[in-house]
Amino acid sequence: MKDVTLKITKNIAVSHDVYWMRLEGDTSCIQNPGEFIEIKLPNFYLRRPISVARFGKDYVEILYKILGHGTKEMSQYINVSLDVLIGLGNGFQVKEVQQPLLIAGGIGIAPMFALAEKFAQQNIRPIILYGAAKKEDLVQTEELKLLGDLILCTEDGSIGYQGNCVSYLKEHALAFDYYYACGPQKMLQSLQGFSTKGCLSLEARMGCGFGACMGCSIETTQGPKRVCKEGPVFEASEVLFG
Repeated sequence: MKDVTLKITKNIAVSHDVYWMRLEGDTSCIQNPGEFIEIKLPNFYLRRPISVARFGKDYVEILYKILGHGTKEMSQYINVSLDVLIGLGNGFQVKEVQQPLLIAGGIGIAPMFALAEKFAQQNIRPIILYGAAKKEDLVQTEELKLLGDLILCTEDGSIGYQGNCVSYLKEHALAFDYYYACGPQKMLQSLQGFSTKGCLSLEARMGCGFGACMGCSIETTQGPKRVCKEGPVFEASEVLFG
């Protein structure tokens, strides 16, 4: 973990309430896709934990949704420097697989950009299964098509398969070695019931974001674990959903 000052150099809307932000500075502490950062906003007490979408040694990009006053104000920032904790969480570990499956629901698509690029470095093109309520909620789809074999799912059938990602998996025999999933808990729990041959990136309310307060603990087959420290990525087989 490292506390750094990063400058916002890009902050654009990619749907009516979802934004793509680029922050520049020393981000060398970020190591793996699926890690998260915590942003301190002026005039707000608690930091905002947000998944890393892309990163390099001198930049990090995030995808975030307006959910309250803090993220609403953040959507207006440009050329602003912020206090940011980076290098948080364990992230996705890229295993030796020939056909990875990346599964995302809603804003859970964020870490899949860096993960798909990681596989591209190994000359592996993943399957990307991406679902949302409606077509307008799916973001950056043209870019995702460049990163993998993209399959879209919408609950209302406005584009792609009508239904959710897990329903698609149950109806179609997709060949994959291992899956990487991020999205709403309901989706992850349903996915775990379908197959434990993968890992899940979980969300949780966080106090500190680095393991001190124990506020984001979950139950696992190996006892309580912290989403911010031992997670947010866990093997699907170890998570005990309540």
